[in-house]
Amino acid sequence: MVAVIKPVIQVRGMRTEDLATVSTMENISYDFPWSAGIFSDCVKAGHPCWVLCVDSVVAGYGILSMGAGEAHVLNLCIGPDYRGRGLGRHLLVRLLDIARWNGAERVFLEVRPSNPLAKALYESVGFSEIGRRPRYYPARNGREDAIVMALDMAEGHIEK
Repeated sequence: MVAVIKPVIQVRGMRTEDLATVSTMENISYDFPWSAGIFSDCVKAGHPCWVLCVDSVVAGYGILSMGAGEAHVLNLCIGPDYRGRGLGRHLLVRLLDIARWNGAERVFLEVRPSNPLAKALYESVGFSEIGRRPRYYPARNGREDAIVMALDMAEGHIEK
């Protein structure tokens, strides 16, 4: 019998030395990426910034903002080589745990209508659409609305 070696998945705080990798992943993943400076500013500002590692290699990242009993998922990304393995869900659930531990009663995020996989992921853990932000995102043909979603942390458990 052949032993199957499962990868070691770890979520840890983002470090300064991760910023180049995270920025490269962002640029590969999005048409309108965050700049390296935005990631650096988030770390410097003390936002909860996390990376997901597979066998010690950064495979994704997530950033929250916290305040007044609320959290906001600012950015969540899994690198192209690691998609389709449930890692986005793993990281999202971990971010929600972190938000809960920091006293968040409600979590918000925005998602592009043109990103149905991300929207489906958010819905699968309990987020629901609460509104739209017109022309929120830059897009190839001008601007794209944002779907605003929220999760009430008190309304039960998060689907893992």
